[in-house]
Amino acid sequence: MVVSQLVRAELRRVDWASLECGCGESAEHVPLLIEAIITAETPQDMIGYTLDGHVEESTIIFECTPPAVGVIMAALAGDLSTLAREVLLQTLLFVAAGSGDYGQAGEGTGLGHGCRHHAQEGFGRLVQIGLTGSAQDAETVADICEYFELGGDKTAAVYLAQLRQRVRVKTKRGRHV
Repeated sequence: MVVSQLVRAELRRVDWASLECGCGESAEHVPLLIEAIITAETPQDMIGYTLDGHVEESTIIFECTPPAVGVIMAALAGDLSTLAREVLLQTLLFVAAGSGDYGQAGEGTGLGHGCRHHAQEGFGRLVQIGLTGSAQDAETVADICEYFELGGDKTAAVYLAQLRQRVRVKTKRGRHV
């Protein structure tokens, strides 16, 4: 896979060197990690390239997390391998689970709020992935939507119910095969 122009634009918008990474260093290496995940064709291609410990660490989020979520959402809007999509969705799930910690990040905006904002912008794309992907995708997207409280209206509740139903149907179908 290739890194889309949208992802490249999102990466360029951020001064990564000025942000703290979860590893304790500057986040200037985070774009390389994201690009490696997007372009990986096999799990072996991802060895040594993970967002765990950089963008999130067991649901703890960092200064570089909100812009990284923006890049992840841009990547999810494009053509990704199943492997890359699963890794990015899993990272987004951990970020969403940790985003309730509305710690302060520059100019009074919370880290969790910044992450939620980027995810909300891609709410429609997330739902599309959940409704057209695997049962695992549907479950992950439903959990992301719940943790981030995305949508915030009756329409969102309808989509969430559809995602949960998709999980039940696809899981049930998978057991009978």
